[in-house]
Amino acid sequence: MAQRNRVTPLGDIVSTPLRGAWTGNRGCLHRGREIVRFHAGDLWITCALRFNDRWSPLWRPGRFTWLFFHDEAVAFAAGHRPCGECRRAAYVAYRDAWPGPAPGARELNRVLHAERLHAGTHRRRLHAAAWRDLPDGAFALVDDTPAVVVGDHVTPWTPAGYGAPRARPTAGSAVLITPPSTVAVLRAGYPVQIDAAAS
Repeated sequence: MAQRNRVTPLGDIVSTPLRGAWTGNRGCLHRGREIVRFHAGDLWITCALRFNDRWSPLWRPGRFTWLFFHDEAVAFAAGHRPCGECRRAAYVAYRDAWPGPAPGARELNRVLHAERLHAGTHRRRLHAAAWRDLPDGAFALVDDTPAVVVGDHVTPWTPAGYGAPRARPTAGSAVLITPPSTVAVLRAGYPVQIDAAAS
């Protein structure tokens, strides 16, 4: 049975056998093997599955909780950013594509946290954006289901993986899941990894 450590585009932590292309964390969220909190601060990162032959067991008492993401677009939608250690090149590319002057890690974390959650709550914050302005890799709601933008179509995501693509709306406003600052990073050309099933 799959463990409850997979992250959805909306940032929820679920149990699904869907494999993750990335790992990461948002602090210590577990007691035993049970998730007991949504986050433990504003540092939400996406990490490489392998780095310098390091290995760490899951569910270590008092240590951060390993989380897994289907692809980088899902991790970005959930509100995570690249790790500055194990994904240094991706972190620099993300930071350099940030709108305005390149910020430090603390500023990235502060802005992303304000964009992903309503202040003082664990409620997900969604945003309005024009469909025509959304870059590849951005997630929006389509019929209340998270869907990733790829070219002229959107592909719905479920805990079982990507579904069948459908035409991307050409007008109107989308309910944006991916934080607006990350959308700006994508628009600036950051090469986000999207599972081939979404293309």
